[in-house]
Amino acid sequence: MRDLQREHPEYVARKTMWQTYRDLYAGGEQFKSRAGLYLIPRQKEPMAVYQERLARVFYENYVGSIIDWYAATLFRREPILVLEGEDAAGREFFSVLAEDCDRRGTALSDFFRRLLVDALVVGKGLVAVDFPRGDRLPGNRAEEEALGLSRAYLVRYAAEELINWSYDEEGNYEWVVLRTSYLRQGEPGRGDWVRETRWIYYDKENYEIQRATGEGSAGERAEVVAAGRHGLWALRQVPLFELKVSEGLWLMNKAALLQLEHFNKSNALSWALTMGLFAMPVVYSERDFRQVVGESYYIQLGPEDRFGWTEPEGKVYQIAMDNLIRLKDEIYRVCYLMTQAGGGLAGTVPQSGLSKQRDFTITQEVLRAYGDAVKDAMKRVLNTIAAARQDGVRVGVSGLDEFDIGDFRAELEDAERLLALGAGSKTLRKEVLRRLAFKYLCDARQEVKERIAQEIEEEIEGMQGKFGEKEVRK
Repeated sequence: MRDLQREHPEYVARKTMWQTYRDLYAGGEQFKSRAGLYLIPRQKEPMAVYQERLARVFYENYVGSIIDWYAATLFRREPILVLEGEDAAGREFFSVLAEDCDRRGTALSDFFRRLLVDALVVGKGLVAVDFPRGDRLPGNRAEEEALGLSRAYLVRYAAEELINWSYDEEGNYEWVVLRTSYLRQGEPGRGDWVRETRWIYYDKENYEIQRATGEGSAGERAEVVAAGRHGLWALRQVPLFELKVSEGLWLMNKAALLQLEHFNKSNALSWALTMGLFAMPVVYSERDFRQVVGESYYIQLGPEDRFGWTEPEGKVYQIAMDNLIRLKDEIYRVCYLMTQAGGGLAGTVPQSGLSKQRDFTITQEVLRAYGDAVKDAMKRVLNTIAAARQDGVRVGVSGLDEFDIGDFRAELEDAERLLALGAGSKTLRKEVLRRLAFKYLCDARQEVKERIAQEIEEEIEGMQGKFGEKEVRK
């Protein structure tokens, strides 16, 4: 039995950072329950005061909203799957996979949207390709289809669940170890809950699953519950894929320190304002003052005595407010979203419409970079599935490059001008018509899109054969 509980040095170095980034993204109760890790105590601050500040803690989650905005804007229109090949069974399979890619009813676009969020939060999203496991090996492809063993599906893993790995000489995974943990109910009728931890090992041919009941700590005794060949063994490939972004496009890594600084400054200002509401009485007297002061008491002053209240002048409050605005704007700036900040620094001149448009051009370029990363990962996953299933199809992915859905009339006019050039390309005409149809019917089922694409191709082929190339061009 393999020892799967060892952890990669890079995993050990990054797991605390990943937890911090997850908390900053989630906010809410998840962040508040761990706020003691992020709220910095003042020097020699009494523990009672710090605990009170901790109880009043709040978190303005800018970076979480920014990441969700990017994911929602990029997938405003679903990616378009373009299937090339005559394999009807393969086309039908990918139409089903596009609507339910994980056997839980998740559409392929929704699945990769979540992967993109993982990539923006922790730097990468992980997806594994798996196949159902049967009690016996099928004798042929028809039997495999009948048993449902060729129904490939996707499994999403968090970056924190990949605890150990190794690369080959070409930079691809040679083997990986994934660790998952969840609560399950114990014996029926007892009502107790136990934590089950699983270690999943993949290399280029085999897999092994070990299970242990407990907290999943290192050295815990585990048992092998499954082993054998995985679905990509014939391709000599580890069935784990990454959706990864560069350091410059890793938004949480760029904004996390700014978000933590904003969190501490905003809570410090809130505490100071709260304490300013409970002003302390001040008595100006040369006599020894021993009277009890409170809401239910009164004080007696001599002819020369004076009474007042402490009250801060407020200059430091204004400085703190300006600093919080600057931190907020800096969070948006490093995430390429200055136009979304909702106002610049105090005293700055508002931007013109043209200036805002130029700023949003930068944001669109970043969105296109994310779209390219998603399409590349999606093509690698889907074409690997097609190769493993031995389908006679090639999967292409387009879209994810338009972020302002305007009047469809403008796109029709552009298409008409392009076709009016008289290039005489049958392929060009098919691609233009298919792209227009897919954009207009972006929310339709993949099965319907495929049927439309085939009908367009058949129609153009029929026109070519009936009228000849010159008449079709006209």
